[in-house]
Amino acid sequence: MRRSLVLAGAAVTVLGLLAGCSAGGDGSNSGKTTLRVAALEGGYGRDMYAQVIQAYEASRPDVDVQLQISKSIEDEITPNMKAGRYPDVVVLGQGRKAALTETLIKDKALEDLTPVLKAKVPGEDKTVGDKLIEGIVGNLNTNPYRTDQTYLMPMYYAPTGLFYNKGLFAQKGWQTPTTWDEMFALGDTAKAQGISLFTYPTAGYLDSFFFALLADVGGEQFYTDVMTYKQGVWQTPQARQVLDITTRLLRYAAPTTVGYANEQDFTKNQQSILDNKALFMPNGTWIVGEMANAPRANGFQWGLTPLPAVTAGGKRYITTSVESVWIPTAAKHKDAAKDFIAYLYSDEAAKIFAKSNAIQPLKGIASGLSGENAEFYKVYEDPSVAALVGGFASTAPVEGVDIKATLFDTANSIISGDKTEDQWQAALNDASEKLRQAGD
Repeated sequence: MRRSLVLAGAAVTVLGLLAGCSAGGDGSNSGKTTLRVAALEGGYGRDMYAQVIQAYEASRPDVDVQLQISKSIEDEITPNMKAGRYPDVVVLGQGRKAALTETLIKDKALEDLTPVLKAKVPGEDKTVGDKLIEGIVGNLNTNPYRTDQTYLMPMYYAPTGLFYNKGLFAQKGWQTPTTWDEMFALGDTAKAQGISLFTYPTAGYLDSFFFALLADVGGEQFYTDVMTYKQGVWQTPQARQVLDITTRLLRYAAPTTVGYANEQDFTKNQQSILDNKALFMPNGTWIVGEMANAPRANGFQWGLTPLPAVTAGGKRYITTSVESVWIPTAAKHKDAAKDFIAYLYSDEAAKIFAKSNAIQPLKGIASGLSGENAEFYKVYEDPSVAALVGGFASTAPVEGVDIKATLFDTANSIISGDKTEDQWQAALNDASEKLRQAGD
């Protein structure tokens, strides 16, 4: 499903000129309002969108919804946007290489969706806000300008963490590590049997790892300080501890990790988990669908665990991945777009999405899950585990600065030996300070 999380710094300025463009055409079709919806085709597939649109059109005969869906949706809609032809609704989260969502956030080119939270779901008595789980809005992911205004609605949510083969652990009599000491001890045990402790699809997938580790080490306030570029935050002992743990873990990485950590070969790193060549990788629940047809070791069974605790019995955080839906400010039919988005949170739509394992952040929805999803979402029931939502705060673009790339991509260079931990820390401090100044 997912996004490659390796961000291209140059992309943040590509669409700066777009916010002032006007949409082309009147969007009419035989007297109907033509609503143009663009969506990323990920691991959940495209059929669910077609079914939801069909159900929506049945209740809104005056609306014709035209769907454009692609695995590289940014490449398809960006040329039209440059020409002033905007989609009305876009289902696309942050963290993609093209950084389209981030770009429009920085250009302040997204419509304020706060009214959608107060709107009644079409065909129901509850408002959208009434149906959403606590804490899923009001964070930097949905409210990127640190205000009470919501610009990105949370579409799907999924626990992310370390995925592994429960079948292998059962065969070996191993327990999932609860502390980092246990993790590294397991790494030594596995290495002696020809199995690597760790891998990642691409370095960008380390977002879920790093965000959780930051909170594990320093608590939620430290995590917030890092996300909002507090002065000197990367020079603190907590920051050094985060990099110490990560650098040590990367020494246990599968030897093929860096070579396959690209958009063409990333599934080969994922395959190493199914082949019992590596034990853990950071990922999200979409991995099940993404690798559904891949060969696997006998007895393979997906498992999910939070990162080990920094101290025995300590609190553990699990990064919650949230896919977003939004409306460009320059969209032609914004009122119709808001009504459509409100419908996406209906019980009718939620059931359709859930059949494709696209789970929405709605109250009570987890109780109706079965199979692997039921196990994955149980992680939120552990009192020692807390959900973590959000990411780096938006700032004005700074040429040549991409702190996500600095934080995540440098892992490749640490494994290869091209960079040292000290250089990593210095680069993070420099990038954070420049973004702090840009946000003042």
